[in-house]
Amino acid sequence: MEATDEGGPATKLAQTRKDRSLRTAHRVDTTVDSSDEGAMTASSRNILMVDLNNFATFPTLSIGILVSSLRNAGHQVRLLCPLAYDVPAAERERSETRFDDIMRRVHLSTNPWLQAARSLAHRAYIWRTEKSHPVVISEVRKELEKKPDVLLLSAYLNHFSSVTEIAKIAQEMQIPVLLGGPMLNLPNTADVWRQIPGVTAVVGAESDVSIGAMVEAVIRRNDLLSFPGIMLPDGQTSGIAPPFRRLDQIPIPDFTDFPWDRYPVRVIPIMTGRGCQWGKCMFCSDVVTASGRTFRTRPLESVLLEIEELSRRHQTTNFIFIDIKLNSYPDMLRGIANNIQRLVRGAEWIGTVHVDQRDDNGLSRKDLFDAVRGGMRRVSFGLESGSQRMLDLMQKGCVVERNSEFIRHAHEAGLSIRCTMFRGFPGETAEDMRATVNFLEAHQNYIDRVRLVDFKLSEGTPIHEAVEQRDAVAGTLQVTRPDMKRAKLFYDRGHIDKHYRREVAKACSIVHKINTGHLRNSARQFDGMM
Repeated sequence: MEATDEGGPATKLAQTRKDRSLRTAHRVDTTVDSSDEGAMTASSRNILMVDLNNFATFPTLSIGILVSSLRNAGHQVRLLCPLAYDVPAAERERSETRFDDIMRRVHLSTNPWLQAARSLAHRAYIWRTEKSHPVVISEVRKELEKKPDVLLLSAYLNHFSSVTEIAKIAQEMQIPVLLGGPMLNLPNTADVWRQIPGVTAVVGAESDVSIGAMVEAVIRRNDLLSFPGIMLPDGQTSGIAPPFRRLDQIPIPDFTDFPWDRYPVRVIPIMTGRGCQWGKCMFCSDVVTASGRTFRTRPLESVLLEIEELSRRHQTTNFIFIDIKLNSYPDMLRGIANNIQRLVRGAEWIGTVHVDQRDDNGLSRKDLFDAVRGGMRRVSFGLESGSQRMLDLMQKGCVVERNSEFIRHAHEAGLSIRCTMFRGFPGETAEDMRATVNFLEAHQNYIDRVRLVDFKLSEGTPIHEAVEQRDAVAGTLQVTRPDMKRAKLFYDRGHIDKHYRREVAKACSIVHKINTGHLRNSARQFDGMM
């Protein structure tokens, strides 16, 4: 028997289990006796929630939290997920083909002769991914005909068409609509979306525990501007909502209404904290979202309790940690690795990390081997570039040598490694791309998957501010057209020589070679995630 300190994880977990028992999500019977006119009180509302997230590999964590919070407040919630009606789910990643390689080359091409083809391919992609699905609209209409008290609509920025159609239907039926999404805290973007006819208010805040009161305010037609992070259709706003810090108050998410039978593998999303301990990368749009601003962490015991409870409810041992950076608080990563098997035997999990320069970043060789023993099967990290000069310009907070060391140690430990990269950050030259090519060539036998994309200029990021202020770090990059509906800006980076294009082509070749290789067997159930 293992000896446990009096105040160790086991003792704290027992106390946390007791403390959170009152906040554990529960199913409320949604059947109402129509003969009892008093069955629905002012404090019990019928709420329709529509989750437009179509990356349907696992349930949407934020939706599960909101459903839990509303049900704990005594409300009746009906959740509509497109996947439940066999609407095809978009794939984050899949087994790569020669066609994928060609499309990547077109996407990353800076050859003026290919600009027309690239523009055409981009428009086709936008049309395909952003058009509303008739089944979704039809099913939402059916639910709205049941006259819920309020519609809560969760959207990503590619759902503008769907939101427009749904809000129009709700308006015709005189049902108020609260619209929320991870990027709708950005003022310029929220200003576009609040003009959609039928939207009662745009919510750009972490409303995990305030959603019940917000719903009541909508129904009673009280002043919504008393809540932070609200923008009304006329442009009035209550200002930017401060980051929510009492993460220990968030209830265990309720995933019971998600279409578990449609998921290829039962995987439970977990978030141990919000934001990023580093939070300085010039290009990062994650840390400017409503929940990504400033780093906040949950108590380890609260996370472990959630893992244990959700595994019991949904009969699975697979987890994905969706933190921006799972090692922001190194002891959290260690705590999970050292305790999860005791609570969920056979647990397997994946997560994303940042290979920063802290003396202790939680990613030492020992930490990685311990993580694998604790059930970690795949790790994702932002490599971005193989050029130290570019990493410094990006303020990435990491060094090439340490990235190399991490990759080799993670591979030795038995982890499947996935990394993300992009080309085109201001100031990148052929020499920088050559350094990236050399890095990929040297590590191609250790990496399972690479996601290589074009640099995206997002609203509110430090590089966006640098471009607006014409700071030297922006280089020759100039904004040609703002697209606030999607929180991005189109730009012109100036002349690009043929040597740079050649190095990009070489990088594409190596990436395709890596992405057509076999995944480690231990991580196959997580293929396509992160």
